Amino acid sequence: MNLTIVNYGAGNIKSIQFAFQRLGYDAHLTNNVEEIIKSDKVIFPGVGEASSAMRMLKDSGLDILIPQLKQPVLGICLGMQLMCNHTEEGDTNGLGIFDVNVKRFSNNVKVPQMGWNTIKNLKSDLFKGIKEKEYMYLVHSYYAEQCDESISTSDYELEYASALENENFYGVQFHPEKSSKAGEQILRNFIEL
Repeated sequence: MNLTIVNYGAGNIKSIQFAFQRLGYDAHLTNNVEEIIKSDKVIFPGVGEASSAMRMLKDSGLDILIPQLKQPVLGICLGMQLMCNHTEEGDTNGLGIFDVNVKRFSNNVKVPQMGWNTIKNLKSDLFKGIKEKEYMYLVHSYYAEQCDESISTSDYELEYASALENENFYGVQFHPEKSSKAGEQILRNFIEL
């Protein structure tokens, strides 16, 4: 299994690598276009601010490459948000893989949402063996709106899409690498897709 983590300077990379090591897989870090194209599975992580992350993607040409990938791709947290059409964070256009926009939570709730929250309305092989209302770990101030590509939802001020799927592309707002056994099961399911 050739498993690649896209290394573009905006990622929670070490914790993702360790999570795959616990599952018995070596996740290779790279921003090399040829290596990414040849991988069996691609992880697109992200922590930080959307406009600077998108700038780093553009500087390396990865903004063109990622939407063209044919193998399963998993966006995590900001990675998922950058796969959407647009995010309010830095008024940033995304990769347009998911036909949905990303909005900021209002000041009526504590922002960022940080900690454990449940996922529900599960609709994908990505969630095989995961029960409704399983807890996942999240840290985010922005959320993807509910849409046709939503494969799980969570509630925080409103119901939002906590996971998305479009063909070979998957995105999760939560951090499976920090979400205990259930998170590891989701990573295992991604490997088995």
